[in-house]
Amino acid sequence: MKRALISVSDKTGIIDLARALHEAGVEILSTGGTAALLKQSGIPVMEVASYTGFPEMLDGRLKTLHPRIHGGLLGRPDRADDRVAMRDAGIGAIDLLVVNLYPFERTSRDPSANAAQVIEQIDIGGPAMLRSAAKNHEHVLPVVDSADYGVVVEALKNPAAITPDMRRGLAAKVFAHTARYDGLIARYLAGGAETAESLPEVLNLTFVKRYAMRYGENPHQRAAFYETPGASPASIAQATKIQGKEMSFNNVADADAALECVRAFAEPACVIVKHANPCGAALGETMAAAYDRAYATDPTSAFGGIIAVNRPLDEATASLIVARQFVEVIIAPEVSAQAARVLAGKPGIRVLVVNMSEPMHTGLDYRRVSGGLLVQDRDVPEAEIKLEPVSRRRPTPAETRDLVFAWRIAQFVKSNAIVFARDGRTIGIGAGQMSRVDSARVAVWKAEEAGLDVKGSVLASDAFFPFRDGLDSAAAAGVTAVIQPGGSVRDAEVIASACEHDIAMVFTGRRHFRHA
Repeated sequence: MKRALISVSDKTGIIDLARALHEAGVEILSTGGTAALLKQSGIPVMEVASYTGFPEMLDGRLKTLHPRIHGGLLGRPDRADDRVAMRDAGIGAIDLLVVNLYPFERTSRDPSANAAQVIEQIDIGGPAMLRSAAKNHEHVLPVVDSADYGVVVEALKNPAAITPDMRRGLAAKVFAHTARYDGLIARYLAGGAETAESLPEVLNLTFVKRYAMRYGENPHQRAAFYETPGASPASIAQATKIQGKEMSFNNVADADAALECVRAFAEPACVIVKHANPCGAALGETMAAAYDRAYATDPTSAFGGIIAVNRPLDEATASLIVARQFVEVIIAPEVSAQAARVLAGKPGIRVLVVNMSEPMHTGLDYRRVSGGLLVQDRDVPEAEIKLEPVSRRRPTPAETRDLVFAWRIAQFVKSNAIVFARDGRTIGIGAGQMSRVDSARVAVWKAEEAGLDVKGSVLASDAFFPFRDGLDSAAAAGVTAVIQPGGSVRDAEVIASACEHDIAMVFTGRRHFRHA
């Protein structure tokens, strides 16, 4: 290694690397701020403008796009014609390229940055150099990640440590990095693609590997968790695990479902999820009361479930949980010191702290299918549910509160979804049945198994009742009020059934199917 070019926006670790290169006798080329920093640190460096004989210009937009730079990165020393061409043009080989790019992502997410400032953070020379070096990785070592500086230092001591596989790995990392960078720019220039009207013709998605998992949904499937760039702090991706085993594939999926559901409530709430479905949910004056009421909906399904609360987890709630049930994951916005001590006695429980103060994310939702990707707006809970009374009897204030509560839960239950609720708690939940009537039967059966009575409760359905038999069944179970989207060609028959049974029914005009 005789010559290196260093040009970095993030200066982390660069002085130590440059010093190691200098001590190994490597000539260092650099640009602007990087060159100034190295000089201040007493490390000899030649500025690129001096090396190319062409000054930086256009406020730094043009500095490395020069044949002496790209010829040095692309030249193949094992080919005679390349060696002759480089010699005749006065181009020297560059053996190492260390580059990271302008902070476009950070600037584009800064609410105080204007469009002109964001555009100036689109790096041109950096990606061009990286692509040249990565293409010629058999002869040039391309480094885009400061975590790989140690690889370079090791190579200075032992050149044999740089294997062809290692070179290909560094090159692959470069192209993955520049692809992600270009995707972020394309998304920004397209306006964010946040609505169906602005969905792009070409969808560029990049995700960063957060951690590997032992396996996926089943032991024979490989799995890893990838984070969306710029993920909201109020997300599983940004959760802080304060204790417990590593998260599994199913843990992450279920924890996400629990978090999204509990965040739908402004009041103190607890949601218990099993196999991506709420199996119990409740409001409460205290977290312990909310958990106790949620657990009572379906104690059997709660075993091995995910518990999410939207208020700090206190000692009383933590003590009740560990004394009562086996739990995989607990999610809370905070965990008190006393609660943490209680949970420490069950070190296998995964405890996640998530910032729940951020608003619900309104971006896009992606679902993989064979040969393609379905893209849609996220189904974010309504900030205010618009209730249209359609029956002769109007719901009482207490029924209205329970209808709103049940409706918010139904949004997070797999279709066909039926939720019975009373006094701010779930009584029975029917999920994932092919028939809406069957979902209602399952919900009633689950309530009976838990020793709960659906008589006097309200019912929420995630979609309209296609026939009046659904309302007739609800009336037979003792339901007093129903909330549903409406929109069936047989709405009149369904409304007639409600009136015949003195059931108060409201339409929301909004369906909440949840197929996966």
